[in-house]
Amino acid sequence: MVTRDVTEHQQARADLDASESQFRLLVSNVTDYALYMLTPGGIVANWNAGGERIKGYSPGEIIGQSFARFYTPADQAVGKPARALKIAEETGHYEEDGWRVRKDGSFFWASVVIDPIRDSDGSLVGFAKITRDISERREAQQKLELVQRQLAESQKMDALGQLTGGVAHDFNNLLMIISGNLHRIKREVTSERGQLALSAIETASERAASLTSQLLTFARRQSVNPQTIDVADRITAVREVLSSALGGAIKLNMEIQPDLWPIFVDPNEFETALINLVVNARDAMANGGTLTVSARNVLETTEVAVSVADTGEGIPQDVLSKVFDPFFTTKPVGKGTGLGLSQVHGFAHQADGRIEIASTLGKGTTVSVYLPRGSAAATGTTTRHSVRGSATVLLIEDNPAVADASTGLLEQLGYTVRWASNAEAALSEIDADGVDVVFSDIVMPGRMDGLKLARTIRDRKPELPILLTTGYSESARDVRSDFPVLRKPYHIHDLSRELSKLTGQGSETASDLPAHQDAPRKVRVRQ
Repeated sequence: MVTRDVTEHQQARADLDASESQFRLLVSNVTDYALYMLTPGGIVANWNAGGERIKGYSPGEIIGQSFARFYTPADQAVGKPARALKIAEETGHYEEDGWRVRKDGSFFWASVVIDPIRDSDGSLVGFAKITRDISERREAQQKLELVQRQLAESQKMDALGQLTGGVAHDFNNLLMIISGNLHRIKREVTSERGQLALSAIETASERAASLTSQLLTFARRQSVNPQTIDVADRITAVREVLSSALGGAIKLNMEIQPDLWPIFVDPNEFETALINLVVNARDAMANGGTLTVSARNVLETTEVAVSVADTGEGIPQDVLSKVFDPFFTTKPVGKGTGLGLSQVHGFAHQADGRIEIASTLGKGTTVSVYLPRGSAAATGTTTRHSVRGSATVLLIEDNPAVADASTGLLEQLGYTVRWASNAEAALSEIDADGVDVVFSDIVMPGRMDGLKLARTIRDRKPELPILLTTGYSESARDVRSDFPVLRKPYHIHDLSRELSKLTGQGSETASDLPAHQDAPRKVRVRQ
C-alpha cells in the first residue's frame, strides 16, 4: 500500500478552477467590450454581456451564427469578414476601425481586434475577437477636425485680408491715376490705333480693380454701404444684364416669390454676387441648358434665399469643398480668375448670411445665398442741397497724382476745383467759404483722417454736402450710412452720379461737355 499527500495538488487544482471561473465571470460581465470566441470558420462560440449591449443579440440568438452578419452588406459582398480572419491567422493580429451593424440594422463605428488562438501544437483552434463601439469618439474627432478646418479657414482669410488690405489702398490709387488720366488722353488722341490702345488700357485697369474688390470681399474687408433693398426689384433691374451674359443657347427662368422680405445689404455687392453666380452657372453649361434664378422667404430661419440653379455637368464631390477658395477654378487657363464664387462667399458672410451649394454629376448645380431679413423701413435718401450756379468742389487728397486725375474728371463735369492735401488745409478752405461740395479721401496722413474730417465739417456746417472716397481703409467700416462712399478707382459717370445726388443738380457726362472744358484748369491748392 502506497499513500501520498496530494493536498497541495488538490488545492492548486481548486485554485485554477476558481481562477478560470472568475475569468469567465469577468469576461461575461464586461459591458464596454464585446468579447467572444470564433471557430476557425468564423462561427460565434460564446458571447458576453458587452456583445449583447453593443450589438443587441442575446447569447441564444447569436451563438452558432457567422460573425459576418456584423458587417455591412457592402463589406460582406467583397468578402471582408473572411479576409479579416485570414490576415489574423497569417500575421498573428488583425485590427481596424469601421462600420458594423447591430441587430436592429443600425450602424455604429467600431474598433475591432482579432487574434488567433492556437493549442500547444500550434494548430489553430479559433479566434478571440474584441469589438468596441467608438461612435462617440469618432464624432468628437470629426468635430475637432471641423473646428481645426474652420480655424485654418479663418487664419487663411485673415492672412489674405491683411495682404490685400495692405496693398489695396496704394494699388487702387495707382489705378485711379491710370483711369482718371485716360479720359484726358482720349480727348487728345484721335487715331484709331491710339483709341484701341487706350481702350485696352482701360479694360485692363477695370479688370485689376475688379480683382482687388473681389479679394477684399472674400476676406470680408470690403468697405460696404448697406441699405434696405427690395430683392425682387434688384433682380429685375439686372435681368437684362443677366440675359445678355447668357447668350442664345441658355434659357433664363425667373422664379420670384411674391411679397419677398427686404434685406439689408450693399446693393452693388448684391448685384455683383448675383452676376458672378449666373456667369459661373453659364460656364457650366457649354452645350446650353436652363438657368433658374429664384428668390423666396425662409420662414424657419427668417431669411431670404436667393438661388441660381443650372442644368450643367455638375461638380465632383472632391472639388465641391474647394469652389469658394480664392483663385481655385476648373476653367481653362485664361477663362476665369477663380474669384467669382469667392466674392459671393465673402459677400454672404459679410452680410451676416450664409451660402450653400449642392451638385449632382450630370444634372447640375444649385448655389443658394441666405440673407437675414432686413427692416421693412425704406432706405433713407441723402438730403440734397441746392447749389447755385457752377458748384465749387473742395478736393481733399494727399497724393498729388491722384488729385490731378480727380481734378480732371471734376472739371470735365463742369465743377470748379479747390485742392487741399490734408485736413488742416481743408478746414482753412471751409472757413474761407466759397465751397459747395466736399470730396475727400478717407486715408490721409496726420491726426485726422477723412472720416474724422467729414464729421468735423458736419458739426461746423451741417448743410455742406460731403462725399468720401477710398481705395481701401479700415476706417471705412465706421462710415455706416453717415456719408456716401465712392470706391476707387471710379469712373467719370460714377463721380457724376454721386455728386448729382448730393448737390441736387444734374451733372454733365463726359460726352456732353462743352468745348471750353479743354481750357487750362484753374485750381487753387492749399497744402
